[in-house]
Amino acid sequence: MYHLAEEIARSRRNVVSLLPARSFVNAAPTSRVMVVAIMVSMVAFLDSTVANLALPATVRDLGGGLSLQQWVVDGYLLALAAAILPGGSISDLFGRIPVMRFGLTAFGTGSVVAATAAAPAMLIAGRVIQGLGGAFLVPGSLALINCTFDREKRPAAIGAWTAWTGTAFALGPLLGGLAVDYLSWRWIYALSAIPMVIGFALTFWLCPMRGPAKHARVDIAGAAFSAVGLAATVYALISSHRRGWHDPVVTASMVVGVAALLAFVAWERRAPHPMVPLGLFTIRNFAGANLATAFVYGALTLGSLGIALYTQEVAGYSATAAGLITLPSPVMSFLFARRVGGMAARIGPRMFLIAGPVLAGIGLLLIHPAAHGFNIVTQLLPGMIVLAVGMVTTITPLTSVNLSSVEASHSGIAAAIQNAVGRTSALIATACVGMIAACTLTDASFTRLLQVSAAVFFIGAVLSGLTITRPAHSG
Repeated sequence: MYHLAEEIARSRRNVVSLLPARSFVNAAPTSRVMVVAIMVSMVAFLDSTVANLALPATVRDLGGGLSLQQWVVDGYLLALAAAILPGGSISDLFGRIPVMRFGLTAFGTGSVVAATAAAPAMLIAGRVIQGLGGAFLVPGSLALINCTFDREKRPAAIGAWTAWTGTAFALGPLLGGLAVDYLSWRWIYALSAIPMVIGFALTFWLCPMRGPAKHARVDIAGAAFSAVGLAATVYALISSHRRGWHDPVVTASMVVGVAALLAFVAWERRAPHPMVPLGLFTIRNFAGANLATAFVYGALTLGSLGIALYTQEVAGYSATAAGLITLPSPVMSFLFARRVGGMAARIGPRMFLIAGPVLAGIGLLLIHPAAHGFNIVTQLLPGMIVLAVGMVTTITPLTSVNLSSVEASHSGIAAAIQNAVGRTSALIATACVGMIAACTLTDASFTRLLQVSAAVFFIGAVLSGLTITRPAHSG
């Protein structure tokens, strides 16, 4: 217990270097950037998971049944997926702070609309507005860090950001359950508006940053193609398990989505001011980081969703117990993410991006349901701990190598691309759960889900080893 307390204290001293030594007013510029970036990103990450446990209570209050529950989740994800690439590009063009303020305002507005919703349509509208705001927050905050910190200090800064935001993401289900049980589902959205207001005020505490690009132009055609392509494709993937691929709406949505994405690529190749400079993908580490991101986040989503469903629907544990079993992830992230970032900066990210996914895959393979019953402590917890070690070894170096591979002027769109890749792979993995489990979750299908997820992790490790090189440091 002493060692755990010592580690927490040391981690706090490391991360609290981002907090003021004497007062907020006297804080260093980098500390101010970290405070703002962490605060706005934490809420965006928290909101992506905190609403899940509130869905039954929401339906009891507003009605709408399963359809409302699905669109409370899907409305946020669709808006986020459709707007995240334009959000990163706009952040590069018009400046980090103004775009972040816009995202904060939109997210806070959506939170208020959702918290006061008197009908299902109003709640869904609030979630869509939140998703649009969130598309400007996470890429913008990472770009802010990338532009503020020296190359040598950037991985540790991203590690601190990962520690706090990863903790928020993993604690979301638990906090959502507590809010529903002791307050109301509406408080989930009302409370998220408070940090938005604080974050907006703190943006005026930041030192002047690089201003908007002169004669900035928004690639409207590219933004439209990417928004339509991502939204239609994601909609088809989400709806396919309910309506089937033979449904004309699902088929048409997929055709429109793929066609729009192909048109987006074709347009970006000849656009005078492209939203996504396709030349970025000629950079080996950038292309490799995004390829690894697709496999790592797809595997994580597939395994995590299978575990959450199995523990409750088959093993018979409560939602609180299912949430508690995820605690190794935020604990590992909080204690070690910043340290991993510093180590990766010194010895290079390649080793971490090979070892991390391998450990995560091994963790999933350690989980074994038994015919005589499933014990969450002995048969699940050890694997979850190894999975958490693998993820904390992976995430910070993966984010860092993605951003360090591009010029600072492109860090907004680089962060947005990686977020879009991660979200899209997660949605594809979610859509594949029913197919892999043969539409029925049993001991056998759960084992199959874990095996497929581990295999995807292992493929990510191989691809990282083949594509990632040690970044060239410049002063």
